[in-house]
Amino acid sequence: MSHHSDSLPGSLDNLVAASDEPTSSRAPLPEGTIPVGIGLLVAGLASFAFLKVGTSALGGDDAFSPVQALWFATFALAPGFFLPLEQELGRALSARRALGQGGQPVVRKVAQLGAILALVVALTVLATSPMITKSIFDGDWVLLGALLVAFVSYAPVHMARGIASGNGRFRAYAIVMGADGAVRVILCVLLFVVGVKTAGAYGLAVALAPLVGFTWVLSRGALRTDDGPPATWKEVTPNLGWLLLGSVFAAGLVNAGPIAAKLLETDEQKDLVTQFGKGVLLSRIPLFLFQAVQAALLPRLSRLAARNELAEFRVGFRKLLYVVIVVGVVGTLGAFLLGPFVMDKMYQATDISGRTMAMLALGSATYMMALALAQAVIALRGHALVGLGWGIGMAAFVLVTWLSSDDLFRRIEYGLVASSVAALISFSVSLRHKLRTGATPSQESVMEAIIDMPFES
Repeated sequence: MSHHSDSLPGSLDNLVAASDEPTSSRAPLPEGTIPVGIGLLVAGLASFAFLKVGTSALGGDDAFSPVQALWFATFALAPGFFLPLEQELGRALSARRALGQGGQPVVRKVAQLGAILALVVALTVLATSPMITKSIFDGDWVLLGALLVAFVSYAPVHMARGIASGNGRFRAYAIVMGADGAVRVILCVLLFVVGVKTAGAYGLAVALAPLVGFTWVLSRGALRTDDGPPATWKEVTPNLGWLLLGSVFAAGLVNAGPIAAKLLETDEQKDLVTQFGKGVLLSRIPLFLFQAVQAALLPRLSRLAARNELAEFRVGFRKLLYVVIVVGVVGTLGAFLLGPFVMDKMYQATDISGRTMAMLALGSATYMMALALAQAVIALRGHALVGLGWGIGMAAFVLVTWLSSDDLFRRIEYGLVASSVAALISFSVSLRHKLRTGATPSQESVMEAIIDMPFES
């Protein structure tokens, strides 16, 4: 979605503005909802188109398998490490904007952190490159290079999104988000038209696509920030460690299925594993719908939190959970009944059963519920508990996938469901604890919760 992924940004300014509104205010959608929603839609549709075009261009699932693995690996890494920087940058800039202070010193501080993170992860990938190249990219070193380029490319992209959200520049945020997916598909179509048949070229299309939207908004001046008072590390990193821990595990979990399948596959299973990855993407449709629901409901919850109207906040959040449950149930039933038909029509994938699709959708639906509760815990300033919960989920995935079955798909399906259930239980306990101890949301924590969507498309 990876989100890698993302709900309505920049809402702290709306919180501040709304805190003076009467309780009866019913302005349903703040300024940025429509452009950000369009960006989400473009990014989501582009995901399906990319897999379709890439498979056709390379002549089948077997040849496209390492490129698809690159796609999932990129969105396991980039949002996991860079989304927390986007969150903290947006929060800090919004706070300064409310005070009439320029944010350039904040941008410089977060850029330093981004450069350090990008360097550390890139060096780690290089150190393990022989294993990664052999097990994930079928020995194609160009795709290893594409993974490095893609990961580094998302550092300025998430910085740009943080600047846009913190300054309420919703159109720029939407352009950065939507252009990534759209340009990726356009590049693949161009490669297809000119007859390129090498996986590495399509991998580089994945790697370079995010820079186009970033370059566009940068050239248009949409990322400008004014100078202001010096920024301290405490201003930009109060919760960064816990956000980073949670984000890495959460983004890893939502992409763990296809990556694990690639690691565990035999030579005879490559086609099946590629189809499985496409099934995982199709099962994420409820998550895309969840983003749309959030865009409509979270601004209202944000205003209630800003006015400390906790009773109404709880009622509103309960309504959000009801919607999540309905979307999840419908998605799971739809995957079981229609999943194989849709897979056949979209990707000519005939080997993925209704049971597999239903299990994948159930895992996505449970993950969606866990994500909603995690956002509530963050809003109540439980960042450490969220990091711990996603860590428990990752541990459950590894253990269940390892021990549950010898069947490739079944063990991963069990692992995905178990990981989401483990995280859901952890967040339920954490949320109950926070509410019982009288925790209250702050404007900053609500801002971080709203854009905590650790998957991309």
